[in-house]
Amino acid sequence: MNTQHMTKRIGTRTARHSAFTLIELLLVMVILVVLASVVVPKFTDRTRQARVTAAMTDIHILETSLDAFEVDCGRHPATEDGLAALVQQPSWADGWHGPYVKSVPLDPWKNPYNYQYPGTHNTAGFDLWSWGPEGREGAGNITNWDQAQ
Repeated sequence: MNTQHMTKRIGTRTARHSAFTLIELLLVMVILVVLASVVVPKFTDRTRQARVTAAMTDIHILETSLDAFEVDCGRHPATEDGLAALVQQPSWADGWHGPYVKSVPLDPWKNPYNYQYPGTHNTAGFDLWSWGPEGREGAGNITNWDQAQ
């Protein structure tokens, strides 16, 4: 009889020791949260950097297209014509050989690029910019006048 009681206790003890304790589970959760708090911001910053780079690339492509438009038509499109003049011929542009781009892209934050001719910042040319991640005027703007020429 004594041996049966010992067998039950040993069997119960091994079953109990094979499971994780609440402390062990909490410790693993804390480690995972700490790792996530270190890794996630790095990926978030990479996404932001990729979007800024994409906006800068779009601005360079649009600048080149606007310069080709100027060569063909004698001047850049007016502010009122906007970037749509790169896709559809304005009524005044006799030398137009477009379309200069397939379509006018949106910035990586799904907002339209802004265009002004004559420019306020580039007084001899045009201003072209994205409001950036904030979607409004501020420090995060990507412009053709702040980029190295």
